[in-house]
Amino acid sequence: MSEKTAVRTTEAPAPAHTFSQGVRKGPFVQVSGQGPVDPATGEYLYPGDVAAQTTRTLQNVAAIVAASGASFDDVVMLRVYLTERENFAAMNDAYGAFVQEHTSGILPCRTTVFTGLPRAEMLVEIDALAIVTE
Repeated sequence: MSEKTAVRTTEAPAPAHTFSQGVRKGPFVQVSGQGPVDPATGEYLYPGDVAAQTTRTLQNVAAIVAASGASFDDVVMLRVYLTERENFAAMNDAYGAFVQEHTSGILPCRTTVFTGLPRAEMLVEIDALAIVTE
């Protein structure tokens, strides 16, 4: 049986005391929901700009994936949580640009959900599932 381990990196925001940035068990890596937070300062970035928030959020996801031993190309599923339906097109454009740049042709699956988020300044939150292919 493979051991379950916490994934940690200073290249993404520190997690709350109630969850891990990511968890790896065997080849599977689950990344906790990330937001548009500067890992160095803990500050929420780009108020009102969902495109910039999406890019920063995906950078945080990618950092945790990398810390697990996987690459962003190993991501098989991303879940995007948006606060406003009107932000979908801008999020989708920024998301598409990031994912195209960081994958080798086969795009990960995605689900997008419209919901409330824990912080008012968060327009987007994204989590991920990756498979380590060492």
